[in-house]
Amino acid sequence: MRHEPTEPEKRLWAKLSRSQLGGYKFRRQSVIGPFIADFLCPQRALIVEVDGDTHIAHSDDRRDAALSDMGYQIIRGTNLEVMHNIDGVCETILSALQQAPDRWASPHPNPSPEGKGLLEDQDS
Repeated sequence: MRHEPTEPEKRLWAKLSRSQLGGYKFRRQSVIGPFIADFLCPQRALIVEVDGDTHIAHSDDRRDAALSDMGYQIIRGTNLEVMHNIDGVCETILSALQQAPDRWASPHPNPSPEGKGLLEDQDS
């Protein structure tokens, strides 16, 4: 994991942090299996990567395929895009977020014992 983010990563994080983009929460430098995502919105399983000069396309393709198999969607932007068109990058991210399924909308896999909880309280 990198300790110091690049300038494009800092600028994008300034737009994604504190739920500023459409109210969606992002994490920075998230570990997903053997990979580290630059930015992750866990609710929508959306990964945002900022590619610099050191990214290798065929390696990224294998990584993206593995993450996709795990259920994640990946958006990639270049350092130049973030530095010169951050609003356009954010529009692309927001559009993908709005189209992605909400992973937290389904019922909890471990409901309360014997169905007790809020529904029972409403019957009283």
